[in-house]
Amino acid sequence: MADLKRTPLYSEYKKLGAKTIDFGGWDLPVQFSSIKEEHQATRTAAGLFDVSHMAEVMVEGPDSLPFLQKMLTNDVSKLEPGKAQYTIMCYEDGGTVDDLIVYHLDQDKYLLVVNAANRQKDYEWLKEHQEGDVTVKDVSDEYVQLAVQGPKAEDALQTITETDLSAIKFFRFEQGVVLKGVDGEALVSRTGYTGEDGFEIYLHADSGAQLWRAILEAGEPFGLKPVGLGARDTLRFEANLALYGQELSKEITPIEAGLNFAVKVKKEADFIGKEVLKRQKEEGPGRKLVGIEMIDKGIPRTHYDVLDGEEVIGFVTTGTQSPTLGKNVGLALINREYTAEGTEVTVQVRKRKLKAKVVKTPFYKR
Repeated sequence: MADLKRTPLYSEYKKLGAKTIDFGGWDLPVQFSSIKEEHQATRTAAGLFDVSHMAEVMVEGPDSLPFLQKMLTNDVSKLEPGKAQYTIMCYEDGGTVDDLIVYHLDQDKYLLVVNAANRQKDYEWLKEHQEGDVTVKDVSDEYVQLAVQGPKAEDALQTITETDLSAIKFFRFEQGVVLKGVDGEALVSRTGYTGEDGFEIYLHADSGAQLWRAILEAGEPFGLKPVGLGARDTLRFEANLALYGQELSKEITPIEAGLNFAVKVKKEADFIGKEVLKRQKEEGPGRKLVGIEMIDKGIPRTHYDVLDGEEVIGFVTTGTQSPTLGKNVGLALINREYTAEGTEVTVQVRKRKLKAKVVKTPFYKR
């Protein structure tokens, strides 16, 4: 574990007895108490997550907008300072480089928040296609990122800031936010990866530990708990939020993953992968991501084959026992003729073939 990267909050969660694991080269907490307890706390009260391993890339200059319009599938021209957008970066064949959030900070200035494991690859991809009067800079080491998620997230966070958090609408953000007992100013956005209401907070790395302690203390009366990667995964899975490397990859397009809303083929700019994605949108992709619920007893785990009789028709991208529903469910990428709700399929669970059926997603909606 010695050569693993650590966020500035590592010593803070070690003090709390967190169990850490190697997550894409990072030494991160998988749980503090138990996955179920942390999942439940986020659904019913509030959870605090250290997501400082996520990477940040600053794109600025007079040609930032045309450059991002070429690189990203969503329509970046719809943004204005104070707005954020979920979007995707694709290869020419429509496969996914990464999914990310873009924050419009100021005129000609954008912050891209990308997946930790893709930090180097994404940066190189952006640099490779850089053109015009634009600078692209990896600023990941300057930031910590904490997420406060759950029905009590706003109440808890509001106790340590004068900024009116209720005024920050979904996928909007406020810069220059001052938080009690924390040095520097933060960017606070109403975004998250849990299916709950809440915020993501970006702050200079030096102030990360102060922020962590301030939120834990402020959140205690509201039932806030620190949450590890285990519950972060079950929460995002129930809400049908894609995870790169599972629901999205070099081999899986955003249309196959059901992310049509983030692919704007009608925008004028010719973004990378546009032709393939446009065709998939018009004709429908050959395979689609669907929810499955087990009929037989067993859990559909990532990479398990999905079959019709003896024929492999797809595979499970994520699967678990849903802590909220208490059911064994999964997301699976399968041939489109099997994607109608109620269709029965078989999942190869180790040596057994177990029955499952296609169900509606998301599994959970607040």
